Amino acid sequence: MATLPRASRLAPTPVPQRPVSEFDAGINTSTAWTEHSLSRARSKKYDGLPLEEAEEEGELLTRPARALYAFEGKAEFRELCVEAGDELDVVKEDVGDGWSLVKDSTGEVGLLPRTYYTLTVDLAPAPDLQLDVTARREASNSSITPRNSQYHHQPLLATILPQNTGEWIPAFPSFRQSLLGGKSLNRFSSFVTSGAEAFLLNGGAPGGQAEERNAKAATEHRREDTSASNFEAREAEQTRLSMLGLGEADRHTVDAGLAGPTWRAKNPTFKVLVHSPSKRTNGLSGAYTMYNVTSIFAPAPNPVAADWVEVPDPDDLHPPSPTEASDGTRITVERRFSQFVMLHTVLSRRLPGIVLPPLPEKQYAGRFSDDFVEARRGDLERYLNKIVRHPVVRYAEILTFFLGCEDEREWKRLLPRYLSAPAAGPDFYARVYHPAFNVDLEDAEDAISSFRTHVRAVGKGVQGLRSVYGRVRQARLEMSKVERELSYALLSLITSTPIISKSTPGTTAEEEDDASSIDSAEKGRDRKKGLLNKDGAWCWREGCSDCLKLTKAVQKTSDTLQTVANLYDGHARRTQLATHESLKLMAHPSSLYESVITTHKSTLSRYKDVAGHSQANGSVLPDEGLAGRCETVLNTTMAEMDVYHAQKVEDMRMVATEHLDDEIAFYEQILSRLKTARATYEGKQYSDLARSPRLPSMYEKDLAFDPSNPHTGVNPHAPPRLLPQPCPHVFDSAPMRPVSVAIQEGVGMFLGDAGGDGLLSLLRRPFHSP
Repeated sequence: MATLPRASRLAPTPVPQRPVSEFDAGINTSTAWTEHSLSRARSKKYDGLPLEEAEEEGELLTRPARALYAFEGKAEFRELCVEAGDELDVVKEDVGDGWSLVKDSTGEVGLLPRTYYTLTVDLAPAPDLQLDVTARREASNSSITPRNSQYHHQPLLATILPQNTGEWIPAFPSFRQSLLGGKSLNRFSSFVTSGAEAFLLNGGAPGGQAEERNAKAATEHRREDTSASNFEAREAEQTRLSMLGLGEADRHTVDAGLAGPTWRAKNPTFKVLVHSPSKRTNGLSGAYTMYNVTSIFAPAPNPVAADWVEVPDPDDLHPPSPTEASDGTRITVERRFSQFVMLHTVLSRRLPGIVLPPLPEKQYAGRFSDDFVEARRGDLERYLNKIVRHPVVRYAEILTFFLGCEDEREWKRLLPRYLSAPAAGPDFYARVYHPAFNVDLEDAEDAISSFRTHVRAVGKGVQGLRSVYGRVRQARLEMSKVERELSYALLSLITSTPIISKSTPGTTAEEEDDASSIDSAEKGRDRKKGLLNKDGAWCWREGCSDCLKLTKAVQKTSDTLQTVANLYDGHARRTQLATHESLKLMAHPSSLYESVITTHKSTLSRYKDVAGHSQANGSVLPDEGLAGRCETVLNTTMAEMDVYHAQKVEDMRMVATEHLDDEIAFYEQILSRLKTARATYEGKQYSDLARSPRLPSMYEKDLAFDPSNPHTGVNPHAPPRLLPQPCPHVFDSAPMRPVSVAIQEGVGMFLGDAGGDGLLSLLRRPFHSP
């Protein structure tokens, strides 16, 4: 599908100005020298004649040469005898078996080995080469450059300058072209490792077209044979072609979209769930975690059901209906993390031009903790859903094999074939098909410049969003803390039980003394006299129904605030943690797509070299194949940019809607509980509170918490547990923890902190290496 670029949009490459020689015969290179000699050089007897007279004599064209070695020929075989340095004229350079027909200075014509002389046109000095005139042999007074006619008298050692008949830059090839054969100096860039450079220079692998023709012939329509042996043979042939990268899944098509090239999808999207992790033990590999991977496919539309007219049967209580909605097809397999690594490795080898999301890093310490297993489960689920949304990766055979192979024996039989399959390399680009003139040079330059700027800005913005969202979660945790303190404060007020573990700000010395005197008389039977009546009401009067109703209603409010505090805490630790993890889908797009950017820019450079040279010379493109291959690579990279655009929209929409839905559901739960507490103060519910005495709240024991005896309750002023953080992205920089934090966690691991966190709670936290 190689196509030519549109020349109307190509700007000619500026050519530096160089001095112009009067000799306009194409003397830029040794090839130009040879062409000039073939058209002008004659035998020695015509050296002193004008060129026009020499041409009229009808002499055979000869080329000047010089003997490199002495040669004693045999006269009977018409071989010449020459000495090193003798001047010769080559009549015919190749007469067979390594011999040439030459003429010496005496005019004798004979045979001479080709390796015993050199053409003097190959010894033309370069413009910056200084020759020592005194070092020449005294026996010869002729020039080593081609002899000119009387119409062009030039000094012997005149500086050779480029001609003005065309571009002079190709006469002096660049370092890359001359020394590296057109290859890039950086052999570790994605332009090289993906096979794009090899594809531009050499095309696909040799023999690939023949194999592809055989593959097409094997898949042509033929009479179906239902025998088991032929079926197995066809399956084996399809497998062989797939291993060679010649299957249908290895042919990729780029369409012309509204905003540029886009990949053509071969199958619809589907959803993948990773769930139900369990710990397994193997005698050889030890313990590992196994995950259930379920692929959910949407039901295919049934054209028959669309035209079905359902007529109810009065005698049938449960009539069948073809219009009933189906839940779709579900396929569940069991996979461990090492098999995910295998999937990623094979995809990287078979699809070198496709951007794949990174897998979560392997972890050794604490890998069986509940927090880590849940975090990894979420990362693996996001990884699979990311790659199945790619229109090319979705139909890769290794992905189909990974998601659909349920038989353990079949898995072990086919897995080595995928692992041993060769890397696609340049063959990946060789099997990308695209419309003609699908990429314009100026559009490709503008696209990569804008794309690079955009992904860098998106990367910085997403990092800022992740940081702010972390503070939002921390604020929810702080809100939980203050809601809990408010609950304890209300309960302390209506029960006249001060929170003794922490002094209350704003109290006077007299009030503190009264509280101390009350505490000292704690064992007295009348310690609550004057504070609470016998019904537990917040009143010094006995039988006060108004205070009883109020006390029980406020206690209900206090309990509701404890529930609200729990909602804030759970929302920050679980619901918002999932959203925080989802933000990693959009993180570091510049690093992820650096391979696409590098390949695109390097290909553009090669493309402009070819197109610019053609424009400068005003001729047809000299290397149509190279230009077509450049356009193929550019179609691939721009199609990847389109994939990023589509996934960016989907990811941002998903994150925003999930956050709003979670916040709405969260506040609806809070609102429901607050409304229930508010209804306690109105109507029949409030009047019914006076029918029975007040029962103690389950949180009252926390008011009298004794630090020396943790079983007495929960410290109402204890700081909340550390908020779990999402596992870092592969491209995240991992800052080292402050020394104070490390020491505090180390001490708390053995002694436990004020909140009761000890060795077990610390081990449950995900381990992040600095």
